[in-house]
Amino acid sequence: MEKEEFNKNKEKFGNPFCETSFPKPLAIKDIVDQYEEEKKVSLAGRVISKREHGKSGFAHLADFSGKIQIYARSNNLGKEFDLFKSLDIGDIIGVEGKLFITRTKEITIAADKIKLLAKAYRPLPEKWHGLKDVETRYRQRYLDLISNNAARDVFIKRTEVVSLIRNFFKDLSFIEVETPMLHHIPGGAAGSPFETFHNATANKVYLRIAPELYLKRLLVGGFDKVFEINRSFRNEGLSRRHNPEFTMLEAYAAYFDYQFMMKVCENLFTYLAEKFCGGLVFEYQGKKIDFSAPWQRISLANLFKKEFGIDPEDSKEEVVKKISKKIQLKEGLSRTQILKLCEELIEKNYPQDKPAFITDFFTWTSPLAKQSQDNPNLVERFELFIAGIEVANAYSELNDPVEQKERFIQQQEDRDLTGKLDQDFIKSLEHGMPPATGLGIGIDRLVMILLNQPSIRDVILFPLLKSKDQEEEKKC
Repeated sequence: MEKEEFNKNKEKFGNPFCETSFPKPLAIKDIVDQYEEEKKVSLAGRVISKREHGKSGFAHLADFSGKIQIYARSNNLGKEFDLFKSLDIGDIIGVEGKLFITRTKEITIAADKIKLLAKAYRPLPEKWHGLKDVETRYRQRYLDLISNNAARDVFIKRTEVVSLIRNFFKDLSFIEVETPMLHHIPGGAAGSPFETFHNATANKVYLRIAPELYLKRLLVGGFDKVFEINRSFRNEGLSRRHNPEFTMLEAYAAYFDYQFMMKVCENLFTYLAEKFCGGLVFEYQGKKIDFSAPWQRISLANLFKKEFGIDPEDSKEEVVKKISKKIQLKEGLSRTQILKLCEELIEKNYPQDKPAFITDFFTWTSPLAKQSQDNPNLVERFELFIAGIEVANAYSELNDPVEQKERFIQQQEDRDLTGKLDQDFIKSLEHGMPPATGLGIGIDRLVMILLNQPSIRDVILFPLLKSKDQEEEKKC
């Protein structure tokens, strides 16, 4: 809006941004649900439609909970009827009046007071029919939320999922904790960190890849069960399953092994499926998923043996050679590449209509996991796949400080890392960490499945995107 038009409106109706509050004791849905004839109500929201009939008119007002019809009459409103006539779609107003039901059986407020609380100088998208352009939905999420009730419901349900997960672990006597997001040494998972600099101490620091090593320090400190719902960061690519900033749950329990976390996963996920999917059998992106027990158990070692002739005792170099005879390894044999191969082999050999625990990972792929008592070349670990998507990761935790240090050194050599070892974490293990198990769950991916969303961007309010300039270059 041009300044001249703004001043004209301001002169006629007052400053549209001067109000600091308006009485809104109930949400619109509550007013509708608790309808009483002639009941006096006060509410506020956004104008989403309007039609005038001479000296009267109707409008619809919406807030986060729903919408309601407003009936405006010049006899009731006096000078404020001119304000009603000047309203644009998207304006935010406060209304007071009495409830009644129209001949078409619609609950309506007969307004006797209207106040402009904020002026919308830009129009809403596509006359309230929702954003059709996916890119705009992600870049201007506020418009998506205004015009798309389904999108708003996804994010309301996401908060419910997180609350239920939090309560689930608290009911199992886990204590919720907070650990640092700035790390001097990146660790706890494989991934490229984001680097930054702390001026006061003149130190390079990193956004955390995972909270794992700090949570294990708490086990050393005497906590038996801890969990954290955390934000983690990995300086890697964008895809429908990956966002550089993401939400994870990590939970650790002393005196239990990874089989315990398998049961925790089954119980948690079936509980959430019943809450959000209407039962244990539901559809995700055209695939039928059945969460009823028992879930599949698939040995990664057996898959690789069958497909590539790999034995558990083979060195990493031998594994690379055997795989390279059948397929070209573009990234070397990183964890990402192993997971990609794993996904392909599961899809090829097993039905995806049930969740699958992938077990029997090679020791050299899992530097923080405890070796299997039956075979030291394998570790006690699982990754949970649902509909071909990796959702959770767990293992029996390595608590031998000597072995852990050797694994870290080997990991550095394999990945050609020049950073420091986390000596403080090793020192903490030297004070004694009880046998324990840890679990990580990708909250964003889990929400995707529970709410039947195709992309991680559909369940993250403000996903990271390429800049507009990059997008324009790409189009050119």
